[in-house]
Amino acid sequence: MLIYGYHPVREALLHRPQSIDRVLVARRRSDPKRQEIEHLCRRYEVDLVSTSAEELSKITAGVHNGLVAEVREEPAPSVPANADPGLVVLLEDVQDPRNLGALLRVCEGTGVGRVLIRDRGSAPISPAVSKAAAGAAEWLAIERVTNSFNSLEELKQDGFWIYGAVAGGEAPWAIDLSGKVVVCLGGEEKGLRDRTRKACDGLIGLPMRGHVESLNVATAAAAILYEVVRQRGINR
Repeated sequence: MLIYGYHPVREALLHRPQSIDRVLVARRRSDPKRQEIEHLCRRYEVDLVSTSAEELSKITAGVHNGLVAEVREEPAPSVPANADPGLVVLLEDVQDPRNLGALLRVCEGTGVGRVLIRDRGSAPISPAVSKAAAGAAEWLAIERVTNSFNSLEELKQDGFWIYGAVAGGEAPWAIDLSGKVVVCLGGEEKGLRDRTRKACDGLIGLPMRGHVESLNVATAAAAILYEVVRQRGINR
């Protein structure tokens, strides 16, 4: 599948670079927008090929603006056979690719049924993320969502209880996490958004007994999600 034009190609690079085989750019185009596309291709390790504008016109059906991306169509995500459909994780504003990769690895290891990633403000599933995840991203049902609050409201309608991970929240082993639950995890800078916190039925936190005030988001996720696994093992 081909997409073309500056804005469509830019959005694809920002949100799903893992599905792009390569980007074709007209040789004669030399402007800040081309420089931005080149930067994004380098950042997400996408091949950039220089060609003539005439060649691009032959393979497109509209105005390409000197930019074309070859994109693989991805099937809709489904819950893996060995995953728990009653355990969902929402990630928002996780911007570091290594953190996102580590989080996905934890989610796969704990059998999370679905991973929802807030599209705006979050890192895309880039080659760097896939590397940090050590292949886990290939075994997860990952969905990018535009609105965390709306997604959580839909899950509530389906019988899920929503828990947000925040500093000072209740210890996860003090909460019944054996049913249909969503664990919400925020980014490195500000954590969960205020509106997302308000959508939560409860807030989970990990007691800190040392001198540091918080844990890396992937480390915190591992502690919380394995407590979920422990409770579900006991209750089955």
